Amino acid sequence: MLTQGTTADDDRVVMAHGGGGTLMRDWIRSHVLPRLGNSVLSPLTDGADLGVLDGEVVFTTDSFVVSPLKFPGGDIGRLAVCGTVNDLAMMGARPTALSLGMIVEEGLHLELLDEVLDSIAAAAAEAGVQVVTGDTKVIEHRGSLHQAAEPADGGLLINTAGIGTRQSGWAPAAETLAPGDVIVINGNLAEHGLAVMSVREGLGFDSTLRSDVAPLNSFVSAVLEAGIRPKFMRDPTRGGLAGVLVDIAEASGETVEVEEAALPISTTARHAAELLGFDPLTVANEGKCVVVVAANDAAPLIECMRAHPLGRRAAVIGRVIHRRQTHPPVVEMATSAGGRRIVQRPYGEELPRIC
Repeated sequence: MLTQGTTADDDRVVMAHGGGGTLMRDWIRSHVLPRLGNSVLSPLTDGADLGVLDGEVVFTTDSFVVSPLKFPGGDIGRLAVCGTVNDLAMMGARPTALSLGMIVEEGLHLELLDEVLDSIAAAAAEAGVQVVTGDTKVIEHRGSLHQAAEPADGGLLINTAGIGTRQSGWAPAAETLAPGDVIVINGNLAEHGLAVMSVREGLGFDSTLRSDVAPLNSFVSAVLEAGIRPKFMRDPTRGGLAGVLVDIAEASGETVEVEEAALPISTTARHAAELLGFDPLTVANEGKCVVVVAANDAAPLIECMRAHPLGRRAAVIGRVIHRRQTHPPVVEMATSAGGRRIVQRPYGEELPRIC
């Protein structure tokens, strides 16, 4: 095992990379700043001076522990940027700046870490946001941060925080939902979680599935620029679509009704879910947005979504209805077979470290 005093090699992270000394400084200046550097980050001060922000400030933070670190369609770096950008977008905010905290386990290949940094830079550029401050810690090898290909390989955890400002003074509020409101999603379900599972150690199977991980802020901006003001938005990550639908029912105090036949699920994803024994409604997504609008906004919203690259499979999947007076609000699914069933949020994670 590499220890605090071990001399750095050319291939892997060692404890000295996080020691605050010459090796750490050289690594940041030669690997991080060429990829992420900007006028705010490059001075390497203890914090980021963002000046005066124009508008109501929204703040969020998230941690990412996906295993494996790379998966079809993305990696932990892209996931970290998009996840935080999307949380801001769902709050009606335009992302302004991100922080980046990395906890690196000694033994991680430096080439892989560089690939993750490249992915962070590319995703940030795609989202139009800058990484303005950050921190890196190196911990001793424990073999528990992710399912490594080799016992000596190190893992990586990432925390990102994000700041944004409200767009047009608009903020979604679940408390405003009412019977007759329409529920829309912008595309296929379950592809992120199933893509990760397809390469998970012990669960490997041939699949063309790719993660849907993408920054949604341009998509949300397009909706707002079209004059549509959603009542509610949420990205169905952990807990999947089922979790979001239950949140809608609980927050509104009304029953939610969804149509199984209307759910956009690819044949590949459906078969993969059946193979692994998962309900596609509870599998994590990373580039999807559940939107609730008044009935007269549903058609314009679908048209706007389908004009955007991230919304071409947009579909109306259900609506908010009056709950029965003798029952609490629930999520009811009208099945393709002609029956009905109750949709519940998952009790816990069906499989850990999907995001």
